[in-house]
Amino acid sequence: MRRIDVFVIGIVVFAIGGAGYLGLKLAGLDSIDAGIWSQLVLVGIILAWLGSYVFRVATKNMTYAQQLKDYEEAVLQKRLEELTPEELAKLQAEIEQERRG
Repeated sequence: MRRIDVFVIGIVVFAIGGAGYLGLKLAGLDSIDAGIWSQLVLVGIILAWLGSYVFRVATKNMTYAQQLKDYEEAVLQKRLEELTPEELAKLQAEIEQERRG
């Protein structure tokens, strides 16, 4: 995430909080109640985002993990392409032997 993205997200969250506060005031709540409810909604949004982040970390469904997996697959594919036919046959024989034994 770039630095500008963090600033934009911060401004958007601030704007959502302000809009929620003004909306609640227009709905008839006094300033204190509108502030409490708008903060409660923002805290709920942040906790939901944090929960989704923790879930992605726990399931290893993150960008870095995916990039690492793609890199490892590319390296293995390149090594496989570099094998001679004899080495490839030997490797396949070893794999068959492991499956049986």
